[in-house]
Amino acid sequence: MAAFSPRLSALALGLAALCLAAPLKAQEGLAGPYLAARQASMFSDYRTAAEYYGMALARDPSNPMLMENALVAFVALGEIDKAVPIARRLETTGIRSQVGILVLTAEQMKRGAYDQLLADLDAGRSAGPLVDGLIRAWAQFGAGRMSEALEAFDASAKATGLRSFGLYHKALALAAVGDFEGSDEIFSGDAAGPLRATRRGILAHAEVLSQLERNPAAIELIDAAFGREVDPGVADLRARLVAGETLPFDMIENATEGASEVFYTVAGALNGDAMDSYTLVYSRLAQFLDPANSDAVLLSASLLEAQDRYELAIETYATVPPEDPAFYAAELGRAEALRRTGDADGAVAVLRELAAAFPKVAIIHVTLGDTLRGMERFDEARKAYDQAIALFETPERGQWIVYYARGITHERLEEWPQAEADFRTALELEPDQPQVLNYLGYSYVKMQTNLDEALAMIERAVAARPGDGYITDSLGWVLYRLGRYPEAVPHMERAAALMPVDPIVNDHLGDVYWAVGRRVEARFQWRRALSFEPEQEEADRIRRKLEVGLDAVLEEEGAEPLRPANDG
Repeated sequence: MAAFSPRLSALALGLAALCLAAPLKAQEGLAGPYLAARQASMFSDYRTAAEYYGMALARDPSNPMLMENALVAFVALGEIDKAVPIARRLETTGIRSQVGILVLTAEQMKRGAYDQLLADLDAGRSAGPLVDGLIRAWAQFGAGRMSEALEAFDASAKATGLRSFGLYHKALALAAVGDFEGSDEIFSGDAAGPLRATRRGILAHAEVLSQLERNPAAIELIDAAFGREVDPGVADLRARLVAGETLPFDMIENATEGASEVFYTVAGALNGDAMDSYTLVYSRLAQFLDPANSDAVLLSASLLEAQDRYELAIETYATVPPEDPAFYAAELGRAEALRRTGDADGAVAVLRELAAAFPKVAIIHVTLGDTLRGMERFDEARKAYDQAIALFETPERGQWIVYYARGITHERLEEWPQAEADFRTALELEPDQPQVLNYLGYSYVKMQTNLDEALAMIERAVAARPGDGYITDSLGWVLYRLGRYPEAVPHMERAAALMPVDPIVNDHLGDVYWAVGRRVEARFQWRRALSFEPEQEEADRIRRKLEVGLDAVLEEEGAEPLRPANDG
C-alpha cells in the first residue's frame, strides 16, 4: 500500500473558510486581544493566538468567530481538552463548525460513547463522507457489532474515490479480531485488487503474515518495500521475523486506535494538498486518540516545522519515548528543528546522543556531519562522515552524497588528495551529478590544474542544471582562467542575472569585463560586489582592484598576467 492520494476536495477546506463571519461586540477591552490573536493566527503562532482568543472570549463568550478560531488554535497546540468545551458550545448554539464536529467526534470515540456518536451521525452531524463512514464503522466495532462494522467499512469502500481507505480499515479491523486470513486477502489484493502501499499498511500486513506463520513472506514484503536502508524499528521487526518469532498484531487493538488511524489516514491524504494548518487538525486528533501513534506525532511535528513553528515542533518530537521504534526519527526531526531555531549546539548534542544510542544507523552520523559542516567544524564533521561510510557494506548509488560531503570537509581542511578521492568516488557512484562535477571542476580551476578536464566537468554540470547560477559562474570562471575571455563574458553575465546580489559572481563578472577591455563596466561590477558585503579579505582585494586595476593586483600577487585585451 503507497500513500493514499485521491483528491478529497470535500475535505480540503482552508481554515479561512472555517471562520464564521460574525461581528465583534463593541465592548471595551475586546479589540486589543482580538487583533493580537488575529495577528498571531496569520503567522501560525498558535500559542499566542490561543491566549488572546481566550481573553477575547472572556469578554464576548457567545461570539462564534472567536469560538471557532480559539478552537482551531487549541487543536493545533494539541490541547484537545481545552477545545472540547468550545466545540460543545458551538454545537449547542446551532452553529456548524467543521473543526468542532471533528473534535466532538474524536472525544466521543476516546470516551467510548459509541451509541451516542452513532445517534449523532444518524441525526445529521457530518464531518464529510470519508470520516463519517470510517468512524461509523469503528464505532460499531467498539460497540461489539462486528457485522455492522464490516458493512460500514464496505459502504466506505464503495464510495467514489474512497475504496482504498475503506478496504485498508476493514483489513485492520479483521486483524484486530483475529481474522488474519480475511485481513491478508485484503492486504494482498486477493479480495478486491491490490491496495496502494503505505508504511503502516506494510508493517500491519507483515504482522498479519507472521500471525499466519508466514514469516518468509513477511520478510519478502519488507525487503521489497524498504530495501536495504531501513530504520531501526523496521530492522528490529525484520530481525524478529528472521529469528522465527511470531509477531503480535498490535497496529490496531481497539476502536479508539482505529479512530486514530482514521484521522491519521485523512491527514496523510490531505498533506501537501490542503493548508498545513488544516491537515494539522487531523494529525493532532489522531494523537489525541492514540498518543502511541508515533506516525501521527511525526506528521504533526513536520507540519509545525513547515509553518516555521519550530518550538512547537521540538515539543512535539520530544513526546516520542525512547522505547518507541520511531524515536530515532523523532530525534532527527528535533535536531533539525533546533538547528532551524539557531541552536546548532543543541542540535549537535541531540545527534551525538542519538549516534551513541544507534551507532549502526548511518543517517544519524551523516546528519551529525552535515550539522557540524554547516557550523564550519570541519574536522568533527569529517569524523562523523567517516563513521557513516564505515557502515556501508556495498557501494550504492545514493551514497554519493556522503562521499561528496566528506570531500568538502577534506577540501576545507586542505587535505586535497583525500578530497579529490572522495569526489571521484562520488562520481563513480553518480557519474553525472552536477554538484560534484561543479565542485571538483571549480576546485581544479582555483588550483590552476586539470583545466581542460575541469571545463568538461563544468560544461556537463551546466547542461544538467542550466538555471543554477553557481554552476554557470563556474563555467564562465574556468573559461576566464583558460584565457578565453570573450567566451567567458556571456556565461558570467548569465550567472549575474541568475544571482544578481551575490558578491562573488559580481566580482567575477568585473574581472571578465576587465580582461576584455570593458574597464568602466568592470569597475561598476566591483562596486556592486562591494555593496553586497563580501567577506573582509575579498572586500579588501576588490577595493585594491578599484584603486589600481586588476593587472596591477595580479602582479602584486605574483599571479599570471592577463593576456592583452582589446580596449575597444
